[in-house]
Amino acid sequence: MTLAVLVSGKGSNLRNLVERGLEVVAVATNRPSCGAAAYAREHGLPLGEFSQKRFDSLEDRDAAMCDFVRSRGAELVVNAGYDRILSPAFTSAFAGRLINIHPSLLPAFGGGTDAVERALAAGVEVTGCTVHLVTDEVDAGPILLQAVVPVLAGDTPETLRTRIQREEHRILPEAIQLLAQKSASLSQ
Repeated sequence: MTLAVLVSGKGSNLRNLVERGLEVVAVATNRPSCGAAAYAREHGLPLGEFSQKRFDSLEDRDAAMCDFVRSRGAELVVNAGYDRILSPAFTSAFAGRLINIHPSLLPAFGGGTDAVERALAAGVEVTGCTVHLVTDEVDAGPILLQAVVPVLAGDTPETLRTRIQREEHRILPEAIQLLAQKSASLSQ
């Protein structure tokens, strides 16, 4: 299954997918200076830069990003640390073929980029990560896989985030494999 990966951050999930041999045919970012964009450039991955300031509206940005992803032939779009809400036109263009990795056990601590901090502030004993299908409602699409991570005494956002990312790196490729198997069986 060919992948387009949407990124805004350091790029650990993008790197993990590439290192595991998944076929990344496009990387799209809203932050051209982020670590994930640098990784894509260094590894010759087709990179589309979609900084909001280059576009008149969210819809214009997402239309351009949609065209880029389609032009590269991506079968699945993976939101791996992309920090913007996608427009309904984008989510409907890839309905059932757009997934997100979120650093919490959804529905807990959905929305926003501060799920780890909110879990610590809430004093929960466990948190984790979730791979889900993306819909128009933020972090509310059908859940594909989750992994539980214990919150340890003395955890900081950084220590907890590191353990959560370890699980993200495990379950994101598993979810992609599940979708690839489902797609293959549907086409037979």
